[in-house]
Amino acid sequence: MDGTVLIADDDRTIRTVLTQALTRAGCRVHATGSLAQLTKWVDEGRGDLVITDVMMPDGNGIDRIPAIRKARPDLPVIVISAQNTIVTAIRATEADAFEYLPKPFDLPDLMGKAGQALSRRPRRSSEPTVAGETVSPEGGAASADPAMPLIGHAPAMQALFRMVARVLNADLPVVVSGEAGVGKSMIARSFHDLSDRKDRGLVVLSSADPLDAAVARIETQAAGGSVIIENPAGFDPAAQARLVGLIETLEADPEPGRAPRLISTMGHDPQADLAAGRLRADLYYRLAGVTMNVPPLRARIEDIVPLARHLLARAAAQGLPDRSLSEGAAALIRSHPFPGNVRELENTMRRLALTAAQAEITETEAREALAQVPGAELSARVAEPRLSPGAPDRGSRMPQMVSAADARLADSVEAHLQRYFDLHGEELPPPGLYDRILREIEKPLLEIALDATGGNQLRCADLLGINRNTLRKKLTDLNIEVTRRRKLM
Repeated sequence: MDGTVLIADDDRTIRTVLTQALTRAGCRVHATGSLAQLTKWVDEGRGDLVITDVMMPDGNGIDRIPAIRKARPDLPVIVISAQNTIVTAIRATEADAFEYLPKPFDLPDLMGKAGQALSRRPRRSSEPTVAGETVSPEGGAASADPAMPLIGHAPAMQALFRMVARVLNADLPVVVSGEAGVGKSMIARSFHDLSDRKDRGLVVLSSADPLDAAVARIETQAAGGSVIIENPAGFDPAAQARLVGLIETLEADPEPGRAPRLISTMGHDPQADLAAGRLRADLYYRLAGVTMNVPPLRARIEDIVPLARHLLARAAAQGLPDRSLSEGAAALIRSHPFPGNVRELENTMRRLALTAAQAEITETEAREALAQVPGAELSARVAEPRLSPGAPDRGSRMPQMVSAADARLADSVEAHLQRYFDLHGEELPPPGLYDRILREIEKPLLEIALDATGGNQLRCADLLGINRNTLRKKLTDLNIEVTRRRKLM
């Protein structure tokens, strides 16, 4: 890799890591914590690539891109940001950034993008000298605006954000598919609210609306704007046929720019609706110019706690008490399966905002809230923890929600192990994984077995099928405290 890279980030650690990595790759690197210094370097003709943060002490990195483009049209800009929102991705794309990467970014990925940017830019015969790094006061990552519709650092969400940004102002109809509660309606609204059509009419059409009135609203209010059709598979056959006719009429409008953009929300498998006859093929193919799937919350584990905090902030902005999560509460929330997806998470956070006794939500309060799963919002039937009559209350643990369709222990273990590997990205976990995983499984197994037998070690050893002396040694090695108690009837 060859070239000079200009880095602007108010986090000294990030500047150091990027400087070292790019220098080892063969680049010359100049880093600063100031957008003013970055602008000065660009205006002086320095640099072959810019890597800039968004929220800086003296401005917004994305806002500087048009000026960079004007001064140096051939200078690529890579944007990195802790504001992992759909709006950030769209703004970076609209500003013609070479690439946008969320923080914490994958260093090999960023290096690959930097290499691509440098390889596409013509080299200059000389490079002006640059003074050393300008250091500004350290600053933390700015938190997401509570009004932002969607946030997500997980690769699946970032890929979705990039797709939205690419087709935001295209004339193609869009299908947004996904499970119940994942945020399909928010994504659909984003196609209108963040696009060039935002100042024109928006009509939302569902199967519950009288079709004649809805058609009249589309014809009078949605010219040049957008129409969101919620779950067209839920419309009866006659209504679907009328929708096909309506779309043909809209497409045939001779006046340029009058046809509204069509945005549809569908279930996680539109092809299944087609195969089952719930959705007309001619309607689907008129709506599916581009299809994008919103991932369920279980596919973006790393987003759960940031989303929870974001939803608490949004609740506070709407007048609910201002709350934060304790470490214990955050850990419980992260490990919850959330079959109701983001909708269930939001309801849980609003409940906690109202019911928490103090400003910081405790582990116990989070456990109690997570146990209250609103059945009407589940995307799948979920069984409550199986407790036999008279079984002890294991209030010290979060109730584990077990899918009725798939309750095999091996599947749950496999999911957790895969999640552990996924969290390390392209790197492998630290050595010693086998013994470490066995220890982590062994301790809760012994604790639960002891709890179930009232602390009776003889019964516990018999339950586990091991020698009592072996059990005692394991309890000592794992520092498990044993308390005998009388079982409640």
